[in-house]
Amino acid sequence: MSFLQNKKILVTGADGFIGSHLVEYLINQGYQVKAFCYYNSFNSWGWLDSFEKEIVDKIEIFMGDIRDPNGVREAMKDCDVIFHLAALIAIPFSYHSPDSYIDTNIKGTLNILQAAKDLNIQRVLVTSTSEVYGTAQYVPIDEKHPKQPQSPYSASKIGADAIADSFYRSFNLPVTIVRPFNTFGPRQSARAFIPTIVTQLLSGYSEIKLGDLSPTRDLLFVKDTVRAFEAIANCEELIGHEVNIATNSEISIAEVARMIIDKINPKATIIQDEVRIRPEKSEVFRLFGDNTKLNRFTDWKTETSFADAIQETIEWFKDKNNLSNYKSNIYNM
Repeated sequence: MSFLQNKKILVTGADGFIGSHLVEYLINQGYQVKAFCYYNSFNSWGWLDSFEKEIVDKIEIFMGDIRDPNGVREAMKDCDVIFHLAALIAIPFSYHSPDSYIDTNIKGTLNILQAAKDLNIQRVLVTSTSEVYGTAQYVPIDEKHPKQPQSPYSASKIGADAIADSFYRSFNLPVTIVRPFNTFGPRQSARAFIPTIVTQLLSGYSEIKLGDLSPTRDLLFVKDTVRAFEAIANCEELIGHEVNIATNSEISIAEVARMIIDKINPKATIIQDEVRIRPEKSEVFRLFGDNTKLNRFTDWKTETSFADAIQETIEWFKDKNNLSNYKSNIYNM
C-alpha cells in the first residue's frame, strides 16, 4: 500500500494550472483531497470550476490566502499530507511588484512550514522551480547546480526553498523540495510561451508576437508532472531532498513555435515584440534538467511523447469555451 493511501491531502494553489491537474489526478486515484483556493468575492474556484460535477463533489474546498497564517493553519488542521503549490509565478510581474512575491512565495511557504511543524503533518512537498538555477552553468542541471536568482521571482523561490530546507534540518520536518522544470499543457496561463503561441494562432492572427526565441527549455507535460508529485510523496527516502522533475532534454522556443505553427497555420510568421524580452542578465537562456535522482528513488518516467502532449494541448485550446478564457491580443505578464 502506498504512503498516501488513506491520508487526507491538502493541495495549495489548487485553483491554478498544475494544482488543478494535481487535484484531478489525486481524486481519480481515489485519494481524499482538500483544495486550498485563493479567496475572492466572485466565489471562483479557478480551474476547479471547469471540472465535471462528479469530480467536484469529491473535493473539499477551502477558500483562503496563503499569506495569512491563521487561515493556513485552519486549512491544515485535519490533513496528513501537504502539496504546497500556491505561488506567484510570472517573472515580468515580479520586476515591478517584488513585495507581493516575498509575501506570497516566502511568507506563504513559512506559514505552511510553521503549521506543519505544530500540527505534526506527516509529509510536506514544497514546490520549487527550475528558474532557481538561472541559465545553466553545466548540463544536465542536477540538484547540486548553483542557485542564481535572475529575477525577483526566482529569488523568492530560492528563499522559500531555503526556509523549507531549514525546517527539515532544524525540526526534522518531513519536507521534500519538488522542482519541476518547464511544465506545459491544458489550463496553462497565457504568460507562458506555448499558450501564447497557440491562442494567437487559434484566434486567427497570422503574425505571432513573441520575445526571445533562442532560449532552450526542458518541457514537461503537466500529466507527467503530477504523477511525479505522487511518486515523490510516496518515497520516504526523498524526505529532506531537493528533487528535479525533468525530461533530460532541451528544445528552443523557436523550434517549439515552428512546430505549433506548422500544426495550426503554416503560413503564420513570428515577429519579435520588444515588450516581451527580458533584461539580458535576467533571461534564463538554457534549462536542461537532470532527473537521475527522481529515477533512482522512484519508478516515475514520462508517459506522453512531446508531440502528443503538444497536440493534446492544442486540442484543449480549440474548444471555444477554453479559448474564451484567454485574451490573445494582450500581452499577459
